[in-house]
This record gives sequence, structure tokens and C-alpha cells, in this order.
Amino acid sequence: MATKLLLVDDEEFMRQVTGESLVQLGYAVDTATDGQEAWEKLQGTGAGYELVVLDKHMPRMDGIALLKCMKADANLKELPVVMLTAAALPEEISEGLANGAYYYLTKPAAQQLLKNIISNALADSQNRRELQGLLSQHKNSLCLVRRAEFSYQTLEQARDLALLLADASMDPLRTVNGYSELLINAVEHGNLGISYQEKSQLLREGRWAEEVELRLKSSKYETLEVKVLLEKSPSICVVTITDQGQGFEWQKYTDFDPNRAFDLHGRGIAMSKVMSFDNLEYQGKGNSVVAMVKTPQ
Repeated sequence: MATKLLLVDDEEFMRQVTGESLVQLGYAVDTATDGQEAWEKLQGTGAGYELVVLDKHMPRMDGIALLKCMKADANLKELPVVMLTAAALPEEISEGLANGAYYYLTKPAAQQLLKNIISNALADSQNRRELQGLLSQHKNSLCLVRRAEFSYQTLEQARDLALLLADASMDPLRTVNGYSELLINAVEHGNLGISYQEKSQLLREGRWAEEVELRLKSSKYETLEVKVLLEKSPSICVVTITDQGQGFEWQKYTDFDPNRAFDLHGRGIAMSKVMSFDNLEYQGKGNSVVAMVKTPQ
């Protein structure tokens, strides 16, 4: 069965052109003429949408208002949204990303770019669902832990540790994706030294996962570990993640940057800071990051 998308745009011509392009890519496409109609369709039982392609400027309810409503709804907040709009001012791009859009495209979008963005968004959404699904298999066995140290090397180990840290935080659904993002970054960008530009190229070529595995097996990297320190009190959970890499210019990535809005990646740290943690702070050259979560009372 084809993946079902909701295309929201008040311009009939853009709905037709974009809709045909999405159908050619193999998706099942439903449409809405503005945010209000889209909201009503999203509320429908069994709608089954897996991604929303959303315009910004529309009558009745605009794209940002719909996005905010979705992120405030427990049933819709994880549904990925790709903004596709003529509104391309830096502040407009920042607004869309800061309110939870997975990606921001300007009209008209080339079909190949649209394909890459939607594929990445759906894969990321699937990974998030899998992580959250695995949480249900974990019982909160770490509620009494006050200090613990860990080390890991691979992406699979990073995923397992993200589940454990989320469990320890006492707020697992909120934090698991944030921990996963930071732990994976420590491997790929930290220990394995994959630069931002290199990852962009690898994603375009579909070789990112392959390159990570090759480097993990290389004698240059195979002994490198990421160290993780968990410290808890009754009111706060602090996790420090330290890799053995050369660090990076972390200041560019802790907030949404319109200049990187059209890259295939690079929003994970900013999203984690906003969605998963009460405070996120990189230290020194950027190979150590401290994530703080207030434990639910």
C-alpha cells in the first residue's frame, strides 16, 4: 500500500503540479485547500497520513497555525511536516523550523529534491516510532540510580543507550529522540570524523550508513569510544556525552539557521534542544555535550 500524504495549499495550480509530482514518486496524495480543512482531515478517524506537505500563507488557518496545532496534539505531534511555500525570508524559514517543521522548501521544488526530503523525513519518523515503541518494553529500573558511567562505539549501541538514558530521565517519550540524536552525533561526527559537508554528500548519494560501517571497522577508528556520564538527583537528570573527536563549531547548530534550511540534515541538535531537554550545552571544542532534564514530580 502506498504511503499516504496530505498536501495543503490554497493555490489550485500548485496543488495539481505538486500532487502529480508526488503521485509519480509513488505516494498516495490527499489534498486540503487551507489549514482549517487540513485540521479537520487530520482529526478524521483512520486518516492514516504519514506526512504533511504544507504551504504557509493560506486563508482561515495558515501553515504555521496548523503546525502549532499539530505539535500541541498528542496524536499528531510526531507526524512529520515539510513546509513547501513561497515564503522564503530568513525569519520565515526560522519560524517554520522552530515550530517543528522537519524541512522547509520553497516553491517550486524539483521532483528529485522533493523525493529526497520526503524519503528522509519518513525514515526519520519511522526511526522515532521504533525508538518510542521499544520504550514500552523497558520497565523503569533506573529510578533509584544516582550516578552511572557508560561507553559505546556503534550506532546500534547508541540506540540501546538512548533507551536506557530516556528510562533513567523519568520522561522517556520526551527525551529518547534527543538522546539518540546526541549519541549518534558523537559517533559519526565525533569519533568517526564525518564532517557536515561529507554527510551532506553521502546522503545525496545514499551511502551514509555504508560509510559509517566502513569507518567503524577501520583500524583508525575501531578502538575509539564515546563516554557517557549520568548524574541524577530527585529533581534533575544530567547526562554528559564525550567523544574522542576533534570537536566542531557547535555554535552554528544549537539554534535554527536559515542558511542551512535547505540542507538534507543539520537540524537535529536544535530540535533536541527545543523538544527533548530543559537545557543543552556544548563545552570546550565541542566534543562534550551536557543535556539536562528536570525529572517529573
